[in-house]
Amino acid sequence: MRLRHIEVFNAVMLTGSVSAAARMINVTQPAVSRTLQHAEIQLGFPLFQRVGGRLRPTEEAQTLYPHIERLFAQLDEVQRLSASLRAGRGKGELRVLTVLALSYEVFPRAMRLFREKHPSVRVHHEALHSPQIIASLVLQEADVGYVFSAVSHPALVQEKLAERHVVCVVPKGMLPARQVRAGTINLTQLSRLPVIALDGRDPLGLLLAHTVRDSGAGLQEVMTVQTYHVALALAHHGVGVAMVEACTAASADPEKVDVLKLEPVVPTTVRMLRPAARPNSLVARAFTRCMQQALQEMED
Repeated sequence: MRLRHIEVFNAVMLTGSVSAAARMINVTQPAVSRTLQHAEIQLGFPLFQRVGGRLRPTEEAQTLYPHIERLFAQLDEVQRLSASLRAGRGKGELRVLTVLALSYEVFPRAMRLFREKHPSVRVHHEALHSPQIIASLVLQEADVGYVFSAVSHPALVQEKLAERHVVCVVPKGMLPARQVRAGTINLTQLSRLPVIALDGRDPLGLLLAHTVRDSGAGLQEVMTVQTYHVALALAHHGVGVAMVEACTAASADPEKVDVLKLEPVVPTTVRMLRPAARPNSLVARAFTRCMQQALQEMED
């Protein structure tokens, strides 16, 4: 099939008729009909049957269509990348992506430090999940991104910025004062408390699940959430213990919760990602240094 055949086939699959497909791709109805006929001749089998005034895809067409959808998704990525390359990046702008957990405390601190040294640079920030950050950087839609999980992608360069660990955010009154003063809690002690678990598709959630499984301690998981700050908010309202990384715990309200270190230690690493095909600009390097400084301030 040629690209023109594929475009017409996709339009008919989406709209269900020749007339609607013609309007969708801005050509005449006879042109759509001719292109379909030509595609069917080349393929050697029919793509559609006319039923009740509409075109119904044949079994062969339905088998082809998932592959056509993937092709259009790839074409969309090419268009997005082309638009990004055409737009370029102004010297006075920086596009920064962070995971949600780094957007509440770390990013604002880094932004304050960055503004002190680079007041004329306009920063565009977006908080996304890790897979979205990776996809956006690969398409060169942003200059730099900050995540927790390690990434292996030939189009990206990564750098370790800081090592953090998982902590437990416990609603006030759920633990005896003696243990709160000790500042730590182990998995056996945690198994006696209601726990807000992180989604297993999240890198930290998966790491915690493996740690708990290996320890043999069964936790009372009252619910599962996808984002760390939702877990923190639930702990603030007394629903259960939130197991989150230390950057999120920096937003904890000491009037409502106690923050204790988890034993055994479960490490998390903050990493910088950037497109390998683009030079590491001065402002991007400067912002990364500010992120490192912000992380260090919070650790201190």
